[in-house]
Amino acid sequence: MKTRICELLNIEYPILQGGMSWVAEHNLAAAVSNAGGLGIIAAGNAPVEVVREEIRKTKELTDKPFGVNIMMLSPHAAEVAKLVADEKVAAVTTGAGNPEPYIKMWKEAGVKVIPVVASVALAKRMERYGADAVVAEGCEAGGHIGELTTMALVPQIVDAVSIPVIAAGGIGDGRGLAAIYMLGAEGGQIGTRFVVAHESIVHENYKKRVIDSKDIDSAVTGRSTGHPVRSIRNNMTRNYTQLEKEGKSFEELELLTLGSLRKAVMEGDIVNGSVMAGQIAGMINKEQSCKEIITEICEEADKLMKMK
Repeated sequence: MKTRICELLNIEYPILQGGMSWVAEHNLAAAVSNAGGLGIIAAGNAPVEVVREEIRKTKELTDKPFGVNIMMLSPHAAEVAKLVADEKVAAVTTGAGNPEPYIKMWKEAGVKVIPVVASVALAKRMERYGADAVVAEGCEAGGHIGELTTMALVPQIVDAVSIPVIAAGGIGDGRGLAAIYMLGAEGGQIGTRFVVAHESIVHENYKKRVIDSKDIDSAVTGRSTGHPVRSIRNNMTRNYTQLEKEGKSFEELELLTLGSLRKAVMEGDIVNGSVMAGQIAGMINKEQSCKEIITEICEEADKLMKMK
């Protein structure tokens, strides 16, 4: 299972944990890193003081490499970007905006730069500006998504860049990991399965809703605004879809979802909250430790690849 991603990040297994807002905090990040993958803290819209505390707490729980995900549209993005360099975090993943102004600073601090991309053009641009790798995320993923599927996106990005490609979206077991290797990726980023990990702070209602999900239980809202999001169907997604059909403004739609992810993750409101999860939720039927998840996925992938 050793690839350039393992060498680049000094990790045992080529698995990154997704940078999921409200979910990916120090407990989960440290557990994934201790299990041999790369745990990631999601900065989201949090102020720099909160992210600094999360980094310090993670360092107390693990001596292994871990990363921080920065949402570039956050009002605190510039401060968090500098913090990541100052704290010499092993890696930074980025989304929702342009990380180019900070890449030189990160690289000078020894931080590996891994933007999340949803198109060939963006992957090539990130390589040109010095990214060490990219995460090619297909629309099967939970949360904010692009348009292309993982199956279509990954090989096109692999063919377009020379840096390592990490696949994301639709990876839930060893079959998924083996499949993205066949597409040319050198690692997988996994989100939804880690949502239900023992170490995840996500409310038990949320975890149970993911575990109980069927194959067709996710829905995409926000396509009319250009900001599509995949979540598990509930009152919130139905209301949002109806408002979209009525042609409501972006501002009106945003009001409906304001604080909805926190409501689901922290308070367990799976009726009116935003239960973000990928299409692989229907494959998840149990809660495990991060170590059990990573070991199970990698052992299954290894066996499958030796059979070919």
